[in-house]
Amino acid sequence: MLQMMHIGGRRTRTLVAAVATAGAVGCGSVTDSLLVVEDPDIVSEANARSDAGAVALANGALGRFRNVTGGNESTWMFGGLLADEWGTSSTFIQNDEADWRKIQDNNSSVQNQLRRLYQVRTAATQAVPKLKEFSPTRTALLGEMYFARGFAELQLASDFCNGIPLSDGAGEEIKFGAPLPVSAVFTAAIGSFDSALAVTTGTDAQSVLIQRAARVAKARALLGNNQFAAAAAAVAGVPTSFRYQTTFSLTTSINILWDQAFSQGRYSVADSLEGNSRNLLVRNAVPFFSARDPRLPVTDTRRTGQDGGTFLRTTTLYDRLTPIDVVSGLDARLIEAEALLRAGDRPGWLAIMNNLRNGSDRITTVGTVTLAAGALPSLPLPASDTAAVTLHFREKAFWTFGRGQRLGDLRRLVRQFGRAPTNVFPEGTHYKTISYGSDVVLPVTVDETTNPETKGLPACINRTA
Repeated sequence: MLQMMHIGGRRTRTLVAAVATAGAVGCGSVTDSLLVVEDPDIVSEANARSDAGAVALANGALGRFRNVTGGNESTWMFGGLLADEWGTSSTFIQNDEADWRKIQDNNSSVQNQLRRLYQVRTAATQAVPKLKEFSPTRTALLGEMYFARGFAELQLASDFCNGIPLSDGAGEEIKFGAPLPVSAVFTAAIGSFDSALAVTTGTDAQSVLIQRAARVAKARALLGNNQFAAAAAAVAGVPTSFRYQTTFSLTTSINILWDQAFSQGRYSVADSLEGNSRNLLVRNAVPFFSARDPRLPVTDTRRTGQDGGTFLRTTTLYDRLTPIDVVSGLDARLIEAEALLRAGDRPGWLAIMNNLRNGSDRITTVGTVTLAAGALPSLPLPASDTAAVTLHFREKAFWTFGRGQRLGDLRRLVRQFGRAPTNVFPEGTHYKTISYGSDVVLPVTVDETTNPETKGLPACINRTA
């Protein structure tokens, strides 16, 4: 069972006592005081029963939240490997499996990423009652807990297979959850975002920030459940300039997209022509390198990555401490545009897309990149809805590169727009001399076979989009 994180409470104290007793049996000369130590990472139940303790729990949840976005190797990056954003230049077979689209259900990297998402849900859920009881005026922080929980659920539904248990490990006893289809997990995320909006009613800057963040994230979950008009309504009025960001510092964590790719050389920006000789066509892949799109500056360094053999293509889109958007007003406009496209209004869709490129709603910065006026000329009106859908998701791929949306979007092209996976996901021969597989999701890993609700079987109901 993955969802075992417990901050304070009886189970943690019992575990510490059990370890101390076991140690005393084997080492009779060691005094008890050496075996009873304070863990600085645990907020005890007693210490949590105060305003400061409740805030500490909330801050811990936000720290975990950063690790499932831009602060650690998360499904933002692994989803990009399974899709077409990144190619593996790593020595880790776990990364190769994701890029090959052949992921085993004991892949330890996916296990860690899944565990972190569950831990966000647990930590946020634990903080909620403490904030309500001991910090009742901190409504924006309470709303942010619901937002963090909902975002973890949104990312689970976007990236993982049908068959996602939403167990509750926040109390004294674990309430095991049965494997759920992604539609039910999107619905759970919508409920969390609604809770965020219900408690965050202030007009101060922080409250408005959380309200807008919850509205945009809720709209993304609504898109996942085919509710396009409701998604557009949810983001109506959110300014294009809005950003809810993960921030970094040298003393906490740095931007993982810079660290894993540019600094460590474990990820290379992907392209539709792969291999060191650039002679392997990857069907369906967006040419993130060869398109030379100003939103994503990429350099073919001709130096090898961590694996010692793959030539690295790196981007300066993010630096070590560059904040990264978790949700934004740009996302709101893309959601509105997709809703118009789904309703058959291609001219209305195109107006939004061109406004983002060079119109009244022009986006001027993406990460470290400043887009000059005229850098993105207007798009022509596609001749058909099918061509417009293809162009929409290509445009979105450049606007949102690295922000954990690409895998979910490729899955929606299959699930909602009726495209075959073989016409959406990377196909052909991988540059590490293996053919691409057929995976279109990250698996819920083997840990969940110990969940009584799975009856010892894999949690995935299926591994379709």
